Amino acid sequence: MKFFVDTANVEAIKKAMELGMCDGVTTNPSLIAKEGKDHEQVIKEIAAVIGDRPLSVEGMGDTAAEMVKDAEKFAKWAPKNVVIKVPMTKEGIKAVRILKGKGIKTNVTLVFSASQALIAAKAGATYVSPFVGRLDDIGQSGIQLIKDIMEIYKAYDHKGETQVIVASVRSPEHVIDSAKVGADVATIPFAVMEKMWVHQLTDKGIELFKIDYAKSQQNK
Repeated sequence: MKFFVDTANVEAIKKAMELGMCDGVTTNPSLIAKEGKDHEQVIKEIAAVIGDRPLSVEGMGDTAAEMVKDAEKFAKWAPKNVVIKVPMTKEGIKAVRILKGKGIKTNVTLVFSASQALIAAKAGATYVSPFVGRLDDIGQSGIQLIKDIMEIYKAYDHKGETQVIVASVRSPEHVIDSAKVGADVATIPFAVMEKMWVHQLTDKGIELFKIDYAKSQQNK
């Protein structure tokens, strides 16, 4: 499973790159606003760091025409990287079909049902982003949705053409559960990614080895 970093913070992305934990980046207007910089500037800075990896960028258009206009503008900022985030609406799906014809990659976001994921794949989306954490918040199973989508995509040979990005990831457990069911990508906040490295027994083991090594040196 690929790991995307869900952030617009360039320093966090650099750290993830150094660790080999960044196969791509997802952003949204809220994440970019936190950086206190111009939208275009942030996207270009991220693109300069991630090589040819995908970078999801989101506009605010309501109609398909507005979404396509935004997409064409964003794609010029980083042609090798930019994937256009499109909302799971009728206008969004229209935009996906138009953008596919123009050779611009898309990421259908705010997906909360298997039927929405099926529609997105049928429209030709490059990625589809089901939100597991937000479903958990309302008492539904986010991971069950991922299972359902993967089963449908496999049955109809969509897997590979439309990739599943598990979004709204709140914990390492979300990542592991998504990997178990074969999700293509998890987009992970950097703070959650940091937690994936940690286990108390690992830390305890390292400290024990250090103590034993120090004792062995004293006996020389």
